[in-house]
Amino acid sequence: MIELNSVTVSFDGQMVLDNVDFSMKSGEFVYLVGQTGAGKSSLLRLLYMDLKPSSGGVMVAGFDSAAIKPREIPYLRRRLGVVFQDFKLLEDRDVYENVAFALYATNTRRSETKKRVLLALADVGLSHKRLQMPHELSGGEQQRVVIARAIVNSPPLLLADEPTGNLDPGSSNEIMELLQKINMRGTAILMATHNYELVKKFPARIIQLKDGKIVDVELRARR
Repeated sequence: MIELNSVTVSFDGQMVLDNVDFSMKSGEFVYLVGQTGAGKSSLLRLLYMDLKPSSGGVMVAGFDSAAIKPREIPYLRRRLGVVFQDFKLLEDRDVYENVAFALYATNTRRSETKKRVLLALADVGLSHKRLQMPHELSGGEQQRVVIARAIVNSPPLLLADEPTGNLDPGSSNEIMELLQKINMRGTAILMATHNYELVKKFPARIIQLKDGKIVDVELRARR
């Protein structure tokens, strides 16, 4: 699903990733942990090819960073779901339209769009709020809309960048339970987080980004 081979990324002479190797299988759930500024968001940007490596290769869902053409990047991103910390919802559109927006660019038929959107909203428990506007929702509900938008295309891989960062503990737990449910259906999930309490509560494989390197971590709480 994901493979990084000797990947280096630097900005203005500052090393962010230093000769990194990493692989992730289909269906895995992996936490990406590290201090603020360690490069977690940069690594995720590499995966949806918003950023190219300074050297090395990135393979994601069959796409190769060395060979992909600009016109092919939208096709890669249709194979990914991306969940951001700050929601990035369209404030002038209701919940249904926010989720459907992900399908409009693919020229999906109206009947198929409706079917997929309603199914995604049912998955996240928000069918009854499909006509509400984002500002009428709680933070946890807004993040559920973002997750519905991310899964509406049934992607094999979901990238989540601090998805619980702006939420209270109760909402954070609900989002984690939802992500686990999605993962159990076969979707691979790579989740960047600095919330170690959540990592302990919802155990999965952990990789740590530190000093430009990635290492696998084994928490004692998991044993």
